Amino acid sequence: MPDPVAWLVVERGWEVVSSDGHKVGTVEEVLGDQNADIFDGLAVGLGLLKKPKYVPAERVGEIVEGRATIELTKAAFDALGEYDPNVFS
Repeated sequence: MPDPVAWLVVERGWEVVSSDGHKVGTVEEVLGDQNADIFDGLAVGLGLLKKPKYVPAERVGEIVEGRATIELTKAAFDALGEYDPNVFS
């Protein structure tokens, strides 16, 4: 089992998995301030022609090389709103 890593090393394309074991998407963008070490959350891409969803930092669980697990079931993730980049600009 891989060791947990800090949010600072998460990269675009990493797998995002729900708490009930479903792959829900991939990391589209890591949101936060690296200089202040403040993690805001993840924009999770769902594939072509679909808008990413925003997962707040408090719902991001274990992060290991290549994968972030969120503390939401697939159904709860599916109910999340779309990521709005204007909120974080």
